[in-house]
Amino acid sequence: MNAKKKDPSFGDAVGEVETILARLESDEVDVDELSGEVKRAVELVGLCREKLQRTELEVKEFVAKLEADASEPEAGDDGALPF
Repeated sequence: MNAKKKDPSFGDAVGEVETILARLESDEVDVDELSGEVKRAVELVGLCREKLQRTELEVKEFVAKLEADASEPEAGDDGALPF
């Protein structure tokens, strides 16, 4: 059975990419592990991009709703003074 592993949080993914990069830059990665490490980094960067794009879309939707709500007159608001 292929149980899908839960995606890491954005912060965890960025941290793991930074760890991989540090290991690569310091020559800590054996050539036999290199491909796997690079593949994992690419997967994590892709995941981060997806999360950023999804978040950007959600924020734009929230802002659009706020702007739409702000431009609608409130119930009973006919412009007349309350007294």
